[in-house]
Amino acid sequence: MIHYRVSYENPLTFYLQIELTLEVAADAAAPLELQLPAWRPGRYELQNFAQKIQRVEVFDAGSSQPLPYRKLTKDRWEVANAAGRTVQVRYNFYAHQMDAGGSWLDESQLYLNPVQALMYAEGRQQEACDLTLMLPDDWEIACGLLQTAPNVLSAQNFDQLADSPLIASPTLAHHEYEAGGLLFHVWVQGEADVNWPQLLHDFKAFSEVQLELFGGFPVPDYHFLNQFLPYKHYHGVEHNNSTVITLGPAELIMSEGLYKELLGVSCHELFHTWNIKSIRPAEMQPYDYSRENYFRTCFIAEGITTYYGEYLLARSHVRTPAQYFEELNTVLRKHYDDAGGDNLSLADASMDLWLDGYKNGVPDRKVSVYHKGALAALILDLTLRQLSGHARSLDDVMRRLYEEFGKTGIGYTEDDYVRVVNEVAGRDMHAYFDKFIYGTAPLQETLDRVLHTVGCQLLVGENASASEGLFGFRTVVKNERTEVTAIWPGSPAAAALTVDDEIVAINGRRVDMNLQSLLSSGAADFEVSVFRQNRLLTVRLAATPGVSFGQRYAIDKLDTTDAAQQRGYQQWLGWEF
Repeated sequence: MIHYRVSYENPLTFYLQIELTLEVAADAAAPLELQLPAWRPGRYELQNFAQKIQRVEVFDAGSSQPLPYRKLTKDRWEVANAAGRTVQVRYNFYAHQMDAGGSWLDESQLYLNPVQALMYAEGRQQEACDLTLMLPDDWEIACGLLQTAPNVLSAQNFDQLADSPLIASPTLAHHEYEAGGLLFHVWVQGEADVNWPQLLHDFKAFSEVQLELFGGFPVPDYHFLNQFLPYKHYHGVEHNNSTVITLGPAELIMSEGLYKELLGVSCHELFHTWNIKSIRPAEMQPYDYSRENYFRTCFIAEGITTYYGEYLLARSHVRTPAQYFEELNTVLRKHYDDAGGDNLSLADASMDLWLDGYKNGVPDRKVSVYHKGALAALILDLTLRQLSGHARSLDDVMRRLYEEFGKTGIGYTEDDYVRVVNEVAGRDMHAYFDKFIYGTAPLQETLDRVLHTVGCQLLVGENASASEGLFGFRTVVKNERTEVTAIWPGSPAAAALTVDDEIVAINGRRVDMNLQSLLSSGAADFEVSVFRQNRLLTVRLAATPGVSFGQRYAIDKLDTTDAAQQRGYQQWLGWEF
């Protein structure tokens, strides 16, 4: 067994002391190589956790003599002459990242994502591990791992250990509920006045709908680890049998705005227990923590999960259809916020997560696997329902994936997913994949058409901003400077302005929080004075009659429907029309 020990001397420094102890066989021919993960599952970019490591030391545990080592890469260490020894590795880890994928230490708690902090021995990832936490006597531990002794957690292998975050503190709140004969734990760290009866009722409702959808659960129990923070925050990360959710401000946790975020992220992360933790792409069987794990199917892992995360809240009657449509409209707004959807497919966007998928990036380059992926999932779900008279849906696709790949531990490929979709549809669905997964076809027409089958529609509204709606550019005011931040391709602004221009006057009138009113005069064209690279220029802007930019899309019920549409609405959402 491989042993880990975590302690701390001074929480004010944020440094944890990490100790790894393992025996090396006497006949080991190769040097011992130790790898710190470079990324974590759930965020598909290199994060280079070795930046948080201080003062690595290696010893012979029997004699306490130092052993020589050298770095092979930025996050890999080689220990020579380790054969036949019990090797002990010590180092400090800086735990000062409070988000759902981070680690944090202070006087009140230890919050640890082991994937950030624990090295593993190359070639020995399948060996059993234990983790001993040196904690005050009155501290409790929230974690999905089995606790085999006081403050000792056990894992079957490094993958399970790395995928099991923990919170330890003397102030943890803990409640449980049962769904489908399984036990679900809800842990809260933070000062929040939680309405526990309401929360447990709502969590039980969406958990039962998910269990019914899949017909089983990949793990024996589940833990929601919540960090309710004293400031505004929103983040969630999925794990093997748990999730960490960081949300704030804590005093508003039961307010409508923040509670809906808690429900949405919790339902989303629970769905990941099947979709990515169990139903896993072939490229990640197993995870390689040392490098990028490229996969073209994140539109399944994240897009479908984003769709179900809000949709199942309506289906379980935790949220109303109107509340669900509000969330859908937020997804629409984010997807149509720029022209990136014209330039990159969902499949390629999945690959590009490792490039710049979590950054704003250059203008109009990319598309979100979360937002467009959710809209593509909605189109697929309603299409499958239409083709089968609601006898089949995206539920059947996910159930098939769980049966074939989740339960067996076999990774699925792109071709596997296409095959399952075709089989559930009862026809070749290549047009859907060519347009919306591997191509950049607009979604609007198809989305509106399938929404009509369930008594709904896609509404298109003009952009209320004169600068964006008429001329195709957005601005922000920084230190009393009005700066151009985005420009729609093919717009009047694209021929006259550039990003970072400072707009100082319109038709000779100074711009001072009045840009929209100055551009709403109805004039045929405008003389715009700008500073560009500290040079004063004058350019002309003229709207194109009948052409607008940055339209706003929304989903709502149709005013007039027939019986079939109303029945489809009920079968899709589980609510009467």
